[in-house]
Order: sequence, then structure tokens, then C-alpha cells
Amino acid sequence: MKKIKFHPTYLQVLYFVILLILFSFIIYTPTFIRGPLPLTEQLILKEETIEGFLLGVIFILSILLLSIYKREIYKHKELIKKIDNEKKKVEQRLLVSDQYIGAVNVQIQEIESIFNSIDKYPQTKTDFNKTMSFFGERILGIINSDWNLIRIINKNSQKTISEHFQTKKRIPSAYPHVSNKMIIEKQPVDSCTTVISSPVNLNFLVSCIIPVSKISKEQRAFIQAIINEITMLFVILNSSYSQNADKALSEDCIDKKALLHGNI
Repeated sequence: MKKIKFHPTYLQVLYFVILLILFSFIIYTPTFIRGPLPLTEQLILKEETIEGFLLGVIFILSILLLSIYKREIYKHKELIKKIDNEKKKVEQRLLVSDQYIGAVNVQIQEIESIFNSIDKYPQTKTDFNKTMSFFGERILGIINSDWNLIRIINKNSQKTISEHFQTKKRIPSAYPHVSNKMIIEKQPVDSCTTVISSPVNLNFLVSCIIPVSKISKEQRAFIQAIINEITMLFVILNSSYSQNADKALSEDCIDKKALLHGNI
């Protein structure tokens, strides 16, 4: 960062002009004063006394002027230092703002890559497991952790419906043993953060366990969005199963009616 430099000002010019005048008085004092100065009949100031007095006055004035000049210079330097500090603070704030904007842009790109990469809903359990793996990898990209556990739990029976354990490549991690009861009751897990799906009117919930004791508000919001997305996909998958089952049952009834009609 380029520092603010102190340049000559009118105060410096004025100081040197006055010094020049005083120096001129010192030089030309013997010229100005010629002979003694009679104040009264009995009090007569000699030429040397007058010259010494004037030189003393000029010397005192120069000292006072120098003191005033130094004080003003100090004020100016303090002002420049204050301006320089304020400039540093503003530059630091701008740097933090640029870093924050850059981080937000990266997060926005991450969100787009998460939710725009799914071009079709899972129709089978295998498809759904692949989707869970995809979201697990995205969570590892958002949170710097060794693993995460996505688990779907039945609220009534407290049993696991489905789960996916995602780890970083080449980093072996032990499977975390976290009870479903703790997750449903929202009990804290040691050195972990648990994010639970938002919908409360379902008979199941989706949770994500991360081995990080604290995450930022933005990171929690992103993971919450992913968990809610998984919840929606799981509802769609179950709905698809139900529709297929109803359709198969309806077709079976039609075949039986046709067969019965033919026998008659």
C-alpha cells in the first residue's frame, strides 16, 4: 500500500519567509542602528545595548516561531497518520468484502451444480442410492470434514429406512454409531453437527450428521436445502412405488374380469 507523504505546505513556506526576514534583521541591525538612543537626559542606550536587545528579541521570536512550526507540523503528521490508518481500515474492509463476495459466488455455483445436476427423479431404490451418494459428495464440498452420514428414519418405529455413509477418497473413516432416538429427539452428538429435514408432517425424517462441532449459518442453510431436497425425492420415490402398485393391482382386476366374462 502506498503511504501518504508529507509535502511542503504554505506553513513551511511562511516559516522560511519569516526566518529569512529575521535573519535579514540580524544582518542589517548594525546598519539600522547608528549611535546611542537617548530616552531621557540621564538614560541613554548605547548602540551595542540596542543591538544586543534587538538580537535577543529576534532570537526569542525565532524560538517561538520554531516551536509553533513544530507543533503545527506534529498536528499535520498526526492527521496524515490518522488518514493513513483510516485508509488501511477501508482497504481491509474492501478486501474482506471481496473475499466474502468471492465465497458467495463459489457457494452460488455450488448450489447451481447441486440442484441443476439432477435431470430426472429417482425411480428405483438404486437410483435413490446414487442420488444420496451425489448429495453426500456435495456436502463434503461444502463442509471440510472426513465423512458425513445421511440417514432416513421412521419417526414411529425409530428404525432406519435408508442411509448413506460418505467419506473422502483415500481417507478411511470409522462408521459413526449414532442412535435414531438421539436424532429424533434432537439430542446433541459429541463433536458432531446434526441437520434434520424441515417438514414435520411426514412420518419420517432425513438427517445429516457431520463430524464438525460448529458450522456457519450459510453452511447450515445449504445442508438444510440438500436434506429437504432428499426428503422431497424420497416422497416422490414412494409415491411412484404406490402408483405402480395401484396400477398393477388395477390391471390385475381387469384381467380377472375379462377372464370371468369369457368363462361365462
